[in-house]
Amino acid sequence: MRLPVILVVLAITSAKVSSAQNAYVKLGQQALMEGDFKVAVQRLERACIIDSTNTDALWMLGYSYYHSANYKKSITAYTRVVAIKPADATSYYYRARAKTYMAKDNSLSAQERDKYLYGAIVDFTKSIYLEPTDAKYYQNRGIAYREYGVFKLDPTSKSTYDKVRGINALRASIGDLEKVLNDNPSRADIASLLDISKEKLATAVGHR
Repeated sequence: MRLPVILVVLAITSAKVSSAQNAYVKLGQQALMEGDFKVAVQRLERACIIDSTNTDALWMLGYSYYHSANYKKSITAYTRVVAIKPADATSYYYRARAKTYMAKDNSLSAQERDKYLYGAIVDFTKSIYLEPTDAKYYQNRGIAYREYGVFKLDPTSKSTYDKVRGINALRASIGDLEKVLNDNPSRADIASLLDISKEKLATAVGHR
């Protein structure tokens, strides 16, 4: 299955690879464009061994790991990208997305899940700082805030329970989602997400 053009444009921000350079980058790019992420990972891993500073190859590797559900390696790849290219908003975005999936792993300790949930919020915030007009960053941060708020309000996890932080996170979730909805009132999906966050907040503060 081929990726939509918009994802290809997002994945490949610049064509820096010439025929004399690392051929595995082009092969990995081709596999990514075809949606064959397993092959893309194999090729891009080899590309990054040959040139560990090629941010295009690292970005595509992180993206391929992400779509292969290998979220831990995706986080590592995007961390390498931002170490070289700290103003790349999309790297923070996909690293944040990967962190939210890592946080769903119930085999992790509560402290580890807390770290991933909070880390996702930090990364989405960095994306917003770099590209403040992109609605998807606010939308995803709003969802991440809600997930973090629900997590912090879970009384069964004594080591991470924090009612104040949980309530503040739910309020922040509402703020982000309201911004997206105010900018585009036709977004019924955002209205539904906003209702969920409001309901969670009302329950947390005892209005229900």
